Amino acid sequence: MRERPGVQAPVTQAPVTQAPGVLAKGLRKRFGEVEALAGLDLEVAAGEVVCLLGANGAGKTTTLLLLLGLLQPSAGSVSLAGVDMTREPLAGRRRALYLPERVALYPRLSGLENLDYLLGLAGEPLGEEQLLEHLAHVGLDAEAARRPTSGYSKGMRQKVALAMARARRAQVLLLDEPLSGLDPASAGAFCETVAELARAGASVLMTTHDLYRARQVSQRIAVMTKGRLVSELRNEGLSLARLEEVYLEAVGAGPEAAAEAAQAPSPEDEVAKPSAESARAGDDASSDSQGAAADSAERADA
Repeated sequence: MRERPGVQAPVTQAPVTQAPGVLAKGLRKRFGEVEALAGLDLEVAAGEVVCLLGANGAGKTTTLLLLLGLLQPSAGSVSLAGVDMTREPLAGRRRALYLPERVALYPRLSGLENLDYLLGLAGEPLGEEQLLEHLAHVGLDAEAARRPTSGYSKGMRQKVALAMARARRAQVLLLDEPLSGLDPASAGAFCETVAELARAGASVLMTTHDLYRARQVSQRIAVMTKGRLVSELRNEGLSLARLEEVYLEAVGAGPEAAAEAAQAPSPEDEVAKPSAESARAGDDASSDSQGAAADSAERADA
């Protein structure tokens, strides 16, 4: 590990911008004869968490890849933190962090070494003490941070990604099914970290099937089906029962939708014991990690 004395850890507050963190207008995407996205209008303000719900194939991952500029829209416009993603995709991605469902890390490197390497690629290197501070803040202690990531759980990998977001003061977080496969305690801890990053000024768009966590962490919840945004709810005063009702009605209440809605744990399912998990996602400043993330995401939901 390279020492960089005198380098101070950046503050966790994301730079304030007047423009929305995420802004999509009339966004469309066709794959041959298939219309994957049909005129999406979506906005996420600074400091806001928006959860995007929908059955598999509804267009959620396609939306995230279009927002990142990793897919080109058939029509419409996209901006991240005020940057036009059609004209300046690299500049926009420098302001964002994308966390795919499957986070790719270099398996022979430790979590600490992965974070060090990725921040170096982003042109924002930090010393070991600052790196460990960011990892500890998201729940990855020094002993775990020094272990090879080949032995990391999904939750541990995500914590490396969240440490990256914190260190880079990412203005936009795009999270693709981050709660899938996490136990209740790990999911709760993840949502707490996401909420903290939003309070520091980040705009967060998260896709999920977990209705309970969507209601817990977000200010707004949007429901997609067949490439269209069919329902949007403000979280204030929204009950879990009402959210499930709206979701099932919006997606047609088919067997798959009912099974997905059933994934939402109730508060009684929460466990008090701390989780040993933590993790990371590809940052765009590194074309290596962003490309690997895009590959896994594209397979998930084209």
